[in-house]
Amino acid sequence: MSVTHLHLSADALYPFDARGIAKRFRHAAIFGALDALRAGETMRFVNDHDPLPLLDQLSQRYGEGVEISYRARDPGQIVIDFIKK
Repeated sequence: MSVTHLHLSADALYPFDARGIAKRFRHAAIFGALDALRAGETMRFVNDHDPLPLLDQLSQRYGEGVEISYRARDPGQIVIDFIKK
């Protein structure tokens, strides 16, 4: 059985809570989720720490193709919007 990701709206917001994903799989899961986005769609990323190494990797992989916008930067609660361009 295959699962189809429906893109219902170009400005859709998709939540991604990294806290529930094993650390060794997180970056691959995040890249996969970002690759699935279409232009104008946003992945709202939630984590328990500021993922600075990940942000560097995203910058190298996507360059200007993904906008990074912090929504919350509280201890234990980081929320970042990744917007596909």
